[in-house]
Amino acid sequence: MRQYFTFMLLALFLASVSSLDAQKKSYFSPDDIDVPYKKFVLNNGLTLIVHEDHKAPIAAVNVWYHVGSKNEKPGKSGFAHLFEHLMFNGSENYNDDYFQVIERIGGTDVNGTTNNDRTNYFQNVPVGALDQVLFLESDRMGHLLGAIDQEVLDEQRGVVQNEKRQGENQPYGKQWDLITKAMFPPGHPYSWTVIGEMDDLNAASLEDVQEWFKTYYGPANAVVVIAGDVDTEDIYKRVVKYFGDIPSGPALARPEVNIPVRTSDTRQSYQDRVPEARINIVWNVPQWGSKDLEMLNLATNVLSSGKNSRFYKRLVYDDQIASNANAFTWEKELASNFIIQANVKPGKTVEEVEAALLEELAKFLKEGPTEAELHRVKEQYFSGVIKGLERIGGFGGKSDLLAQFEVYGSSPEYSKEVLQWIADATPKEVQMAAQKWLGTGKHTLICTPFPEYSTVDSDVDRSKGLPQMEESASVKFPDLERATLKNGMEVILARRPGIPTMVMRMMFDAGYASDQFAKPGTASLAMNMMDEGTKSKTALEINEELQMLGASLSAGSDLDASSVTLNTLKPTLEPSLDLMADVILNPSFPAEDFDRLKNQTMVQIQREKSQPIAMALRVMPKFLYGDGHAYSQPMTGSGYEQTVQSMTREDMMKFHDTWIRPNNAKLMIVGDIEMSELLPMLEKRFSGWGKGKIPKKNIAEVKDSNKGKLYLMDRPESEQSVIIGGYLVDPYGKLDEIGRETAMNVLGGEFTSRINMNLREDKHWAYGASAFVMQGKGERPLLAYAPVQTDKTKESVQEIMKEFEMFVGDKPITEAEFEKTTGNAILQMPGQWETNNAVMGSLTNQIKYGLEDNYYQTYGNKIKNLKLNDVQTLSEKLVRPGDMAYFVVGDKEKILPGLKELGLEIIFVDADGNPIPQSKAKP
Repeated sequence: MRQYFTFMLLALFLASVSSLDAQKKSYFSPDDIDVPYKKFVLNNGLTLIVHEDHKAPIAAVNVWYHVGSKNEKPGKSGFAHLFEHLMFNGSENYNDDYFQVIERIGGTDVNGTTNNDRTNYFQNVPVGALDQVLFLESDRMGHLLGAIDQEVLDEQRGVVQNEKRQGENQPYGKQWDLITKAMFPPGHPYSWTVIGEMDDLNAASLEDVQEWFKTYYGPANAVVVIAGDVDTEDIYKRVVKYFGDIPSGPALARPEVNIPVRTSDTRQSYQDRVPEARINIVWNVPQWGSKDLEMLNLATNVLSSGKNSRFYKRLVYDDQIASNANAFTWEKELASNFIIQANVKPGKTVEEVEAALLEELAKFLKEGPTEAELHRVKEQYFSGVIKGLERIGGFGGKSDLLAQFEVYGSSPEYSKEVLQWIADATPKEVQMAAQKWLGTGKHTLICTPFPEYSTVDSDVDRSKGLPQMEESASVKFPDLERATLKNGMEVILARRPGIPTMVMRMMFDAGYASDQFAKPGTASLAMNMMDEGTKSKTALEINEELQMLGASLSAGSDLDASSVTLNTLKPTLEPSLDLMADVILNPSFPAEDFDRLKNQTMVQIQREKSQPIAMALRVMPKFLYGDGHAYSQPMTGSGYEQTVQSMTREDMMKFHDTWIRPNNAKLMIVGDIEMSELLPMLEKRFSGWGKGKIPKKNIAEVKDSNKGKLYLMDRPESEQSVIIGGYLVDPYGKLDEIGRETAMNVLGGEFTSRINMNLREDKHWAYGASAFVMQGKGERPLLAYAPVQTDKTKESVQEIMKEFEMFVGDKPITEAEFEKTTGNAILQMPGQWETNNAVMGSLTNQIKYGLEDNYYQTYGNKIKNLKLNDVQTLSEKLVRPGDMAYFVVGDKEKILPGLKELGLEIIFVDADGNPIPQSKAKP
C-alpha cells in the first residue's frame, strides 16, 4: 500500500527511425485496441463495469473510490492513505486481516493504493472465490465502522508512519514533498503530500475515521470493475446481491480544475545523502484527460524516451555530463506537473547539465518534434497498450484502466477519444502545447550530495460469515517441446495460442559467478554492452528498429546466468529475431559506449554504497562465501570501483568469446508458434555459430565461519536501520523446494508470515519484514530482512532471533499454518501464468536448475502431496538460528550501545566490506 503516481502515457520508449519506408509504415493503431465491457448503475448509485476475458480461470476485482488526499482538510493530511490501511483490518461481519483471507482463497496481486484523487482496492482471485471477495468488499463498504477501535487505529497509524520513514530514508526521498509544496499554494488541494505529515497522522481520531467513511465510502462514490473468466449477467446479479442494500452515501461537492498560475520562476536547493546531484525542473500543466496534457506526454517521450531521444543523446550519450535525463508528467485530476529530471554525472556541474537541458528544451519549443520522432513514440505507445491487454488486473491491467477512465473521465469510452488524439497528433499540435505551458513559471529544485437513490432488499445473511467458495478450474502449464539446432544449441518451446505476444530468451551458464575468472563486475557490464552496437549497426540504429517493430530487447546477468531476452509480437517476429541474433553474435563493444557505460557503472556503485539495502547486499557475499568462491562478489553484480575502473574493451570481448557460445546456451520461447515454423528461422540465423571451451565455475561447499558475528556499516543520520541476517543452505534442487518454500512462507515469505506480523503488525517497528531463500546452483543464502526504526534496532534483531528459534523449537509450523500456506499456493495457481512473461519466468527457473519437464505441470499435485511432518523435519535442517550472521546498516552512534548487549561479535566494515578497526571506526 504505497503512494502511487499514475503516469498513464509514460513508457520507456526507444529511438527514432532512419528508413523512410519505416517512417511511413504504421504497425499499430487505435483500431487494434478494444476492451469490450458492459456498464451498470445500481439503484444506490454504485457503478459496475464488467469485462469478459476467458483465457484463464481467474477474475480481477477492482474497487475505486473517488476520494484521495485532495479531499482532506488542512491539518489532517495523510488521512486518505491512513484510511486505506484501516480497510484491510477487517469489517463487522468478517473481523480479520483482509490479506489473510485473500491468501487463503488463492488471491494474488492484492493491494490498495491512494493518490491525490482516488483510493483503490484490487485483487485477482480464482473465479470460484468471487462470492467471497464480493462479500468482503461489500462488507467493508457497508459495514466497516464497528470493526475499527482505538487499538486498530493506533496500529495502522504506526505502520503508515514507518512507511513514511522508509520512503524518506531513500536517496532523493524528500523531493516529492518539496515539489508539492513549491508548485501548489497553501490551501490548494494538492499542497500536501499523500503520505501526510507526522503531526497530522498523530492527530487522527476515531471521529475522523467515522466522518471519512460516512462521507466518501458510499456506493454512489465508488466504481466496481470485474474482469476475467466471468459471465456479465451473472456478475450483475451477484453485485446487486452483495452491494444493493448499502445506502448510497451523501451528495458530494467535487473540487474544480485548478491549475495554479505561476508568473515567475523559482529555485530551491537542498542536501541529501545521495551519490549524484539531481535537477528537477517543474511546471504546472493541465489536468488528466485534457488534450494539451496528452500532447505534452508525447513531448516527454520525444525528449527523453530511448537512446535516440533528445535529452539522452545530448546529455548522456554525446556530452556525457548526466547519468540519466528524463521528462515525464505527474498526472492528476485538477492539475498536473511536467517534470524534467536529470542526475549530474560525477565530475560535472549542475550548471552545465541545467544549461544543456534548457537548451534542448528551447530547441524543441522553437522547432517542435519531427514527423519521424512523433511517429516513433506513437508506434511504441500503441504496441505497449496492446501488450498490456494480456493482464486483467494489477497496476495498468484492463480492470485498472476501465476504472480509471470511468472515475476520471465518466466513462471508459473516453479512452477512445484519448487514443484518437494520440493517433492524430501532429508535430505542430505537440509544439503548440509545449509552447503554451512550458514557459515562465517553472520551479527548479536542486538536490546535492548531503440523483434519487434507493436500496433493494437483500437476502444475504451476513451472520453466517463468508459464502462457500466454488471449486476453481484447473490451470495447466504449457507442455514443453524440445529440439536441437545443427550447432548443438538446445531449443525449448512453450506454445501458448492467444494474444500474439512472443518472448524469447537465450540463457548462458555465466552470470556474476563467471567473474571468478575476470574482474568483478565484468559479466554485468559486458551483458549491458551487448545491445550498444554490432558490426553492422550502432546502438541508436538497433533501438530505432526495435521501436518501429514494437519490440524490446534486453540483456543482463544474475548470479548463475546471463541472458538476452526479446519481447515482440508475432507479425514482427522475423525482423525482431534478426536484431536479437545480431546482438548475440556480433557485438562490437564500441569504445565510446564502453567508456560511457563504465562510468555509469561507477556511478551505480556509488549509488549502491549510499543505499542501506544495497550496502548490505554488496558486502554480505564476501563474508558468507569467502575468497575464491564464484559467489563471493557483490550480490548486485556491479563489482568494485577499482575493478570496474581497470576494465577494458578487451575484457568485454573476452567475456563474449568465452561464455557466449551455443554449447553454453539454451534458447527458450513462449508464444503462439509451432516448432516446425520456428526451427527454420533459428537455423537461418544461428547455424554458423561455433562452439567453445567453457570454464567450470567453483561453487563448492563452503565452511561456515560467521556464526555469532554482526557486521556493522555506519550510515550517519540514517532514519532507519536495515537488518539482514543470513547463512548458507543447500543448492537449489538439493532440498525439497516446495517444502522449503512452504516453510519459508510461514516464517517470512507472506504478508501474514510470523516475522512480518511480529515486526510490522504487532510491534509497528517496520513497514515490512521477511525471510526467504535465494536461488543458486551452489549453496545459497537464507536471509531475514527488516528495515526498522532506529531506536528499535537491537530489539528487532532479538525478535528475528526469537522467531527463528521458536520455529525449530517450541513453536514449529502448525497444522493451521501448513494448511493455509499450501492452500494459498494451490489457489493462486490459476493466475500464476497469465502472461507469456510469467511463463518465461517459470520456464527459465526450470531450465536453469535442471528440473524435470513436467515439474510445473505436476506442481499442484506436489503441493497437495506435502505432509506437515515432512515440512517440520525439513525446517529443522533449513532453519538454523545458531548459524546466523547479521549485517546491519544504520547510525552507529545511535545503535551500537544496544547492539553490544546482544552478545555478538561486532565487526565494523566499510561499504566495500573492508574491516575497520574499532579505534578507527566513525564515532
